[in-house]
Amino acid sequence: MNTLVTLLLSALPLAVGWTVHVWWLRGCLNTARRDPLTGLRTRDGFTRRATALLKDPRAVVMLADVDHFKQINDTFGHAAGDALLKATADRLAHHVGSSGVVGRLGGDEFAAVVIDDHGTAGDLLTALHGVLARPIDSQDPAVRTTVSLGWVRAVDFPDDDLSGLLRRADEAMYTAKQGRAGLRRAGLGWLFATVTGRRAGRSGARTDAPAVGVAA
Repeated sequence: MNTLVTLLLSALPLAVGWTVHVWWLRGCLNTARRDPLTGLRTRDGFTRRATALLKDPRAVVMLADVDHFKQINDTFGHAAGDALLKATADRLAHHVGSSGVVGRLGGDEFAAVVIDDHGTAGDLLTALHGVLARPIDSQDPAVRTTVSLGWVRAVDFPDDDLSGLLRRADEAMYTAKQGRAGLRRAGLGWLFATVTGRRAGRSGARTDAPAVGVAA
């Protein structure tokens, strides 16, 4: 018995050390999946959570892109741009809530999956679009911008995975940006969005005036 107790006591520091190491690794992994500026999930962390949420038939996928972000950085400096990104992230996270997920995919582009409990995603996102257009209290009042939104209900495209749904939301978002609508739902017009939206946006034709919150 004494020998067994001695062996257990000698193994205890190793077990404790291994447990601490595992917790440390988990902490590092969680940190790596968080954007250091906004605190939102990075693309990898967002993808994991969003993929799980898409199993819910009420899931809505949304993409958001800050209008004229490069111009703001160039005119007011990167500190102003960072403050704008942080405020946008906080507002998105607040409206999406704990039942959904928001991530920063890179630069000024954000993605979210919302669980639409009451079938009112259009109203929710219209309200969100208005909130995102509000000035930041602590910032120079001259710094004004809006955020273009594109969204899609997962049930409308049951054969699409997260990547496909994000693509459709992306096309809708750029159609909204080019049409100065501010907010657009992906649907049967997605092919038109591909031609006039994303391609025009990615080729540098994103010089439209700030968008207004009109749901399509």
